[in-house]
Amino acid sequence: MRLKFLDRTEETRRLKRAFAAAEGTFCCLYGRRRCGKSRLLQEILPIGHSVYHVADESEAALQKVAFATSIAGLLPGFDLVSYPDWNSLLGRWIKEAPKGSVLAIDEFPYLANASSDLESVLQKTVDHSTAKGIHLVICGSSQRMMQGIVLDASAPLYGRAREIINVKPLDAGWISDALRFNSPAEALSAFAVWGGVPRYWELASDFDSTWEAVCDLVLDPAGVLHDEPHRLLLDDTRDTAQASSILTVIGQGCHRLSEIAGRVGKPATSLSRPIQRLIDLGFVRRDYPFGLSEKDTKRTVYRMADPFLLFWFRYVQPNRSRLEAKDTTGLREEIAMAFSHHAGHVWEDLVRAAVPRMKISGYEWTSAQRWWGNDLHGKALECDVVARSADGKTLLAGEVKMKLTARQARATLADLRQKIERLPAAESAARVVPVVFTAGNKPATADACCVDVADVLAALR
Repeated sequence: MRLKFLDRTEETRRLKRAFAAAEGTFCCLYGRRRCGKSRLLQEILPIGHSVYHVADESEAALQKVAFATSIAGLLPGFDLVSYPDWNSLLGRWIKEAPKGSVLAIDEFPYLANASSDLESVLQKTVDHSTAKGIHLVICGSSQRMMQGIVLDASAPLYGRAREIINVKPLDAGWISDALRFNSPAEALSAFAVWGGVPRYWELASDFDSTWEAVCDLVLDPAGVLHDEPHRLLLDDTRDTAQASSILTVIGQGCHRLSEIAGRVGKPATSLSRPIQRLIDLGFVRRDYPFGLSEKDTKRTVYRMADPFLLFWFRYVQPNRSRLEAKDTTGLREEIAMAFSHHAGHVWEDLVRAAVPRMKISGYEWTSAQRWWGNDLHGKALECDVVARSADGKTLLAGEVKMKLTARQARATLADLRQKIERLPAAESAARVVPVVFTAGNKPATADACCVDVADVLAALR
């Protein structure tokens, strides 16, 4: 089922503004596959004034023929000529294209890989089309290559883009609109598997439940998403084996650099660059305790930043042999029993992401982080959520739970208040607001210090 077009308000605004400019503009869209880049282009390109071309991996000669055919949809007869090179093809486009028209090239890296001179030709195209008011937009899933095309100072197109847009996964609050869940708890469970990737939502919409979709799309070796991480890594990493190994050990619970290095059998110093690449791609994130600098590498841990990859490397990667052997009955039961633990980690991440977008106890908050370390008495202490108010005077300290009864909520709040008395960051705060976050419904007798999943998902959209 094709999903309705969701969000992308800011991306749409920026692109429409560029296409409305009197002078020609050059725009670049990039981001991981299946996040909706092509859909965004299709939704906003002006009807009757644009060419949308999707490149493929064929030879350069065939690519030029296909490209000319796409342009012929706007300029009849454009495909009746054989073009010896890209310069002649794009030169004719500049000459004949109506003012205000848009040429959109999707999967641009395929063209660039087949024709080493294309970027230089496009530089001339961009420069010559400016005065004519003709617009060009390129789009691609290889984040490494697309960033290099427009952000590398040595690249021909460097400095020429009016807009460079990283199309990221959608926020969690949109998943209910896409899959029409009856409850926020269902939405959380689905997001814990699919993350914010719209195409995953679209594929899951054909099934009666999230679990049925997981079994068919992910666990089944013939499933569309069974090898998805491998395809993602092929787009953007030169050494997919090393990247996959790093993701595997992080997904299975190794978070410190020394632990990761020990498990993959390489010196820690050799992993800094590949881990940073995974961070840049949005697959991994670097965590450090609230109030500390990210330069404090001794306290730094690495965690999966994407729910789908966390699910896959936690449950699919270690069980590939069993899945290939169709030994799935017991495995599916194991995953189903452990799923609440997995969803709990995703729920914590969503809470921390939502806090800066929420007004809690009358305050607006800055970014939220975990805190762990020694308390005021030298004993180990952890706190799920810590954030400072916008004015810097008030501290939020929160505990994140799954489902809570009213009695459990009161007990959790009491424990949290005891933690606050030991929390180093609380010493300098004029006031500390204790908050309990629950993935279930807010207990009927809970006070204002309880925030439920509906509140969090409403903030994340």
